Amino acid sequence: MSRKSKEEIAEIYSQMQDYICKELELADGMGQFVEDRWDRAAGGGGRTRIFKNGSIIEKGGVAFSAVHGPTPDKILKKLKLDKADFFATGVSIVLHPKSPMVPIIHMNIRYFEMDNGVHWFGGGIDLTPHYIDGNDAKHFHQEVKNVCDQYDVSYYPKFKNWADDYFYLKHRDETRGVGGIFYDRLQATDDQEFEDILQFSLSLGRLFPEVYGYFMKKNSQIPFEKNEESWQSLRRGRYVEFNLVWDAGTKFGLDTNGRTESILMSMPPMAEWEYMHEPEIGSNEEFTQNHLKKSIDWLSFVK
Repeated sequence: MSRKSKEEIAEIYSQMQDYICKELELADGMGQFVEDRWDRAAGGGGRTRIFKNGSIIEKGGVAFSAVHGPTPDKILKKLKLDKADFFATGVSIVLHPKSPMVPIIHMNIRYFEMDNGVHWFGGGIDLTPHYIDGNDAKHFHQEVKNVCDQYDVSYYPKFKNWADDYFYLKHRDETRGVGGIFYDRLQATDDQEFEDILQFSLSLGRLFPEVYGYFMKKNSQIPFEKNEESWQSLRRGRYVEFNLVWDAGTKFGLDTNGRTESILMSMPPMAEWEYMHEPEIGSNEEFTQNHLKKSIDWLSFVK
């Protein structure tokens, strides 16, 4: 078995974008993706697809990119790499639903390679409910674990802890949501391992519309009122804080002169910040706030 080239991997990821967009359109039943093709002056380009007129999804983006060129000194220093040109390709997704009862979701699968032979895979998938539901969190984590276990039984516990640490607002001392998995700089020592890691990333890609379609169908039917919408706006604000302050993907995109509109597609359509907001004692909002913690075993969680 010969190792796939970076161009072949880019084509596979572009096909994954097509698949996910098609499945999400079917799950929503009304909205459609609008495509924006773009070129990067320093090398490469991509396709950013934004969801419009959805019945369940209010704003969403599924972006594919394949960019290349000289690696900026800032990236070389940060990642402790020798000077060489880079190639990076992947699919990145964030979906913001209309209903506060449907969670926000994010996924990213990516491949990075340098002319000197350095290469790795990265990615992950995580769930950010406006309202934490133990059964939903358990379902999500079980589905993710099932995918991980197909490739390596050590993946889920290792990558789950990594996600808890990564999707964490240090300045708030709270997690972004119920987590999921996160991995980076996953390198292969031979061609078979390279193929296995690639297939692992593609399995996560196929899981995405399946697991989110489940929440779209089930949770979009749950009634809600004005106070739930207000809480949703506050939780969206936390999402903005994480992406602008802590997210490494946002920083990488901006540091490599990426396309700003595509990098910031993860922002919600509207968000709010309320000074010193405290949820009512005993409320569902307080329950959510109290469970934005690391190291919760969602697989065995009982409310």
